[in-house]
Amino acid sequence: MDAGAGRSRSGEVTPFTAQAHVFVEDLDAPVLDEGDEHHLRRVLRLAPGGDVTAGDGGGRWRPCRLADAVLEVAGAIVRDPRPEPPITVAFALVKGERPELVVQKLTELGVDRIVPFVAERSVVRWDPARADRHVERWRTIARQAAMQSRRTTLPDVAPVASFRSAAALPGAALADAAGAPPTLDRPVVLIGPEGGWTPEERGAGLPFVRLAAHVLRAETAAITAGAILTALRAGILVEAHRADHIVRGDRTSLW
Repeated sequence: MDAGAGRSRSGEVTPFTAQAHVFVEDLDAPVLDEGDEHHLRRVLRLAPGGDVTAGDGGGRWRPCRLADAVLEVAGAIVRDPRPEPPITVAFALVKGERPELVVQKLTELGVDRIVPFVAERSVVRWDPARADRHVERWRTIARQAAMQSRRTTLPDVAPVASFRSAAALPGAALADAAGAPPTLDRPVVLIGPEGGWTPEERGAGLPFVRLAAHVLRAETAAITAGAILTALRAGILVEAHRADHIVRGDRTSLW
């Protein structure tokens, strides 16, 4: 791969134009970990001198060039502002590798916080040690997905929570077919398990938001919630109550 391939027409190297984007512990002396070094050299086949951006996971990043086990600093530190409002998707635990898919896709979409939780009808119930192992695995997946999607901030993948603690998050709403379209006034969406919400959970006092016209699998609903909320925040979609000033007719066509 050409060492100059990561430069834009203006000559600037950014996370979007660089040949690769990685996360490091110290931006003043960026060092690749063993896994990232292998990925850059053996998988991406970057040549020495290739343009790479390094970030700290908190929105700060800087241009670098690939050297040996270290990255040579090639530009000043840049700080990207965090988008507002912060978006959270909380999902009830599901079987198999589907939580990994949820974490990966929510990270790519730009969700800020991912909260796995146990609902009353959740089939998956882990002891604390096993839950911690899964959360660490999900954090690794989120880091990899953030590098691939060129995010400069890492999402917060929270420990496994209870429904009560997830429902207590400010701005929370339950995903339910009886709800209204999503809105940034409610930037926290809870996704139920395969068996749905119990009457007690539905009666927790949270508003409902509708994600689709059909029944979605739990992992599909979580990804859909993240896609809608991040698109609203980016201005790609217009909230239904605001769209009345622009579009007349069936509001569901917006979703």
